[in-house]
Amino acid sequence: MLKRGFLLGAAVLTLAVACAGSAGAETLRDKWCKGVHLRFFVGGAEGDAFGSIVYNGAKQAEHDLGPTVDYVFSGWAPEKMTEQLREAVAAHPDGIAMMGHPGEAAIMPLAEQASKAGIKMMYQNVPVPNVVAKFGGGYVGAQQAPQGKALGEEAVKRFGLKSGDKAIVLGPFDQQPERYVREGATADALTAAGLVVKKLVSPAEAAADPNLLIPTITAALLNQPDTKIIVYPGGQELGNVPAYMTAAGKKPGQVVAVGFDTSPQIVEAFKAGWVQLTADQQPFNQGYLPILSLCQQIVYRLAPLNVDTGAGFVTPENYEAVSGLAKEGLR
Repeated sequence: MLKRGFLLGAAVLTLAVACAGSAGAETLRDKWCKGVHLRFFVGGAEGDAFGSIVYNGAKQAEHDLGPTVDYVFSGWAPEKMTEQLREAVAAHPDGIAMMGHPGEAAIMPLAEQASKAGIKMMYQNVPVPNVVAKFGGGYVGAQQAPQGKALGEEAVKRFGLKSGDKAIVLGPFDQQPERYVREGATADALTAAGLVVKKLVSPAEAAADPNLLIPTITAALLNQPDTKIIVYPGGQELGNVPAYMTAAGKKPGQVVAVGFDTSPQIVEAFKAGWVQLTADQQPFNQGYLPILSLCQQIVYRLAPLNVDTGAGFVTPENYEAVSGLAKEGLR
C-alpha cells in the first residue's frame, strides 16, 4: 500500500509539474508591448556621443518589446525639451520617457497634465524627485550628488592631489541648481580636500558642439597655467580633451582630465593618455530601461522602475574591457 501510494503521489506530482511548466510556457509573450505608443526623449542631437548610446539602448528595447516609439532629439537644450514635452503631452501617447534637464519647475505642470490624461511617465539622466513624488513615474540614471562626490574623492586619491593645488570644474553653472548638482558635488569634494577650485560655465550648446569650449579652456589655462586637473561635465566634452589640450599647447597627461561617461572618443583619449578617469553612468540602460518600465506599467500595471545606473569608474587600467562595446555605441 505504501509503495502504491508513493507511486501514485509521485505520478500526481509529475503531472502537476508538467502542467505548471506547460502553463508557464503559455504565458510567455513575444513582442508583448506591441500596440503601445511611446515618445522617447534622447536628449542630444542625432549622432552625438552620449545621446547615441541612449538611443541605441532605446532602439534595442523597441526591438525586443515591440512598442511603437517616436524619438525626440533636443540638442541638450532645456528650453527646447520643455516645448517638445508640451507637444508630446498634447499628442497623448501611452507613455513618455523624458530627460530631466529642464528642471522640476518647468516639468511639473506638464507632468500634471500627463497624469490627468493618463499618460505614464519615466525620467532619465537628470532626476526630478519632486515631480515623481507628486505625479508618479520612475527614474533611470545616476544619482547626481553621490556620483559627483565620488568622482572628486577618487581623483584626489588616485592622482595625489593636495591642498593648494589648482582645479577647474566645468558645468552648467548658469542654469537652475538641479542641473549642476553633479558637477557641484565634484567641486565640493575637491574643495574639501583643500584644492583651489575655479568653476567655469559649460553652456548647453557645448554638449552638442564641444569645440565651443576651446576658447574658454585655453583662456583658463593661460590665466592659471599651474592647473593640475580639469573636470569635464559630460562624455562629449571629455572625449574632446585632445582638441582642448592641443589648442592650449599641453601634452597628454600634463593636465589631469576627468569627467563622466564613456564613448569611442573617450576610449581613444584613454589610449593616447589624454584622459585619466571617468565615472560611468551606463547610458545604454538610460535608453533601454525607461521603455521597459513604461511597457511594464502600461501592459502589466507594474510599478515604475527606479534604477541608479552609476556603475563606478573607467580608468587607464580597465578601459580596454569596454573598448569594443564603446566603439559599437553601446558603452
